[in-house]
Amino acid sequence: MDIARHLERACFDFVLFEDKLMVSETYRGSAQGCLKGGVIAPKHDPVPLAVAVGTVTSRLGIVATMSTLGYPPFLLARTASTIDSLTKGRFAWNIVTSAEELAARNFGLDSLPPRGTRYAMAEEYMQVVNKLFDSWAPDAVVVDRENGIYADYTKVRPIDHEGTFFKVRGPLNTVRSPQGRPVYVQAGSSPTGREFGAKHADVILSPVSGIADMKEFREDIRTRAAKFGRDPDDIKVIFAITPVLADTEMEAKAKERRMVESDGYVDDMLATISAITDIDFSQFDVDEPLPRRLVTNGEQGTLDRFQEYGSGKTLRQLAEAGLVSALDLTGTPDQVAERMGDVMETVGGDGFFICQPFLRSSRRYVLEVTDGLVPALQKRGLVRTSYGGTTFRDNLLEF
Repeated sequence: MDIARHLERACFDFVLFEDKLMVSETYRGSAQGCLKGGVIAPKHDPVPLAVAVGTVTSRLGIVATMSTLGYPPFLLARTASTIDSLTKGRFAWNIVTSAEELAARNFGLDSLPPRGTRYAMAEEYMQVVNKLFDSWAPDAVVVDRENGIYADYTKVRPIDHEGTFFKVRGPLNTVRSPQGRPVYVQAGSSPTGREFGAKHADVILSPVSGIADMKEFREDIRTRAAKFGRDPDDIKVIFAITPVLADTEMEAKAKERRMVESDGYVDDMLATISAITDIDFSQFDVDEPLPRRLVTNGEQGTLDRFQEYGSGKTLRQLAEAGLVSALDLTGTPDQVAERMGDVMETVGGDGFFICQPFLRSSRRYVLEVTDGLVPALQKRGLVRTSYGGTTFRDNLLEF
């Protein structure tokens, strides 16, 4: 809650709470890898946290991760609509299908469905929730006290959806929320994930690093969006970064080295990527390149970005690359702000998504960003100094 207050003071668009639905046992065949460093578990449910954060902020967008695996569509739409009302139109849903074997087994499945099936289910899932969000017309609530009418029943409609995977009558039993539906956030980077995001998302988070790859990613999303009849400018493509900041460039580079060389860093990174991809990376020599290109039924896009197969990098270097950006965002706040501006001007993107690094104090890192980097960006006119709108969607489309 304190972090959210700082982010709102710095006029951030949003804070995002990611989630996983299992205690991973992939790395070294036990839960030790994720629990020892606390890198995958514990994860308490982000939905009540989103509500709590909403009570101490008034403009900041609040994004909670909710899985199409774990939520029936009616329950998700009802929950999202409720939070959007509670936060006066500042809620967003980070759409995930969950791609971990143990997560599937937590919800009564014998195994994780194939990726193609998961995306087919997600596609129909989106049809259902969109119908549910629209099951109350914008003018359904009339509050006619004189005639004793709260809502016009003719404008609250069942959806009667019967599809391959879902059967939902509807309508929602919640009033239409301030945004109508929450902002949709998505982070798939595989070809199928890009197609899904271009069709449905308002915000696409990309971990792609390097100017050429960033440009290719954004142009690909915009091309796909136009194919679906969408205005590409309505989709904000935001690139994940982890700046390392200090008073001098030398101090920042020394801090970066301390972080990647600290006890447990590489092990925690490998435990994390193992959990996400369902591949046990402890089977490989950390000081040798991966012997082959790896494939998974889990998050293949994440795996491909991590393994950089053919680059010649050792597994240790791949793990360290999770922090060391190809964009060279290590230095003083002014240096990093200048570099961020140059990158965006070249790429043509919509901004950056700042991720907290491993093994760092959340509070300290957030303050380095809000009180160091943000003022440097503001004085260059690269980020806002006040909010122009009241809802998340209003502020998102302001730029």
